[in-house]
Amino acid sequence: MRIHLINPNTTSGMTETIRNAGVTIAAADTRITASQPISGPVSIEGHFDEAISAVGVLDEILRLDQETDQPDAYVLACFGDPGLLAAREATRAPVIGIAEAAFHMATLISTRFSVVTTLGRTVIIAEHLLDQYGFRHHCRRVRAAEIPVLDLEDDSDRALEKIIEEGIRARDEDGIGAIVLGCGGMANLTDTISREVGLPVVEGVTAAVKLAEALVGLKLATSKVGDLAFPRPKPFTGHYAHLSDLDLNRRNS
Repeated sequence: MRIHLINPNTTSGMTETIRNAGVTIAAADTRITASQPISGPVSIEGHFDEAISAVGVLDEILRLDQETDQPDAYVLACFGDPGLLAAREATRAPVIGIAEAAFHMATLISTRFSVVTTLGRTVIIAEHLLDQYGFRHHCRRVRAAEIPVLDLEDDSDRALEKIIEEGIRARDEDGIGAIVLGCGGMANLTDTISREVGLPVVEGVTAAVKLAEALVGLKLATSKVGDLAFPRPKPFTGHYAHLSDLDLNRRNS
């Protein structure tokens, strides 16, 4: 089984962090690979960044699905789950976003959880996802440690300290049983944060890898009936002319 992790931003160090987290948690017979788009933002911290990065995510899936040894499942390793439904349209393979995966896992071990994310502006994005996925009543609060995403790479000790501080506040103030980490760049911090905060900590990259293994093991692929059917071939113009008359149904048969 091959599970491919896509880091939707273009920071290679974060891609490696994400890949290492997947390798650590994967079953012995699961092969983890990872990549990032050629073009796009170095970090994703808002709606604009997400929109740009979603195109890069789709380019990666279209490229990887042409390989002879194409992935059995994909993980989108950004907590905003950018382009998730479009990615599911583009392939038969299961595609799992790390926010959706983390929310699911958290509800299996606790009736209430809080999310600790990076910047305050991304709190609203996480709240929108909780509503969209139907987990809002399970989440007490989405909290921001107020750290730029790249501080997880460039100032990691300070970033970890601030995440732990916010996790302790969540534990003491929110009446929760678990914490969800709200950034793919936190994938290597789970054990340390859980130990310091004293609560189970759910991190989306590792959660998504285990869910992907389960779906592949159950031989469940993305449904191609309804809104997740392959996009209809049609002309595209300008920068996207290479997508003109793209017959994904033929490519994935």
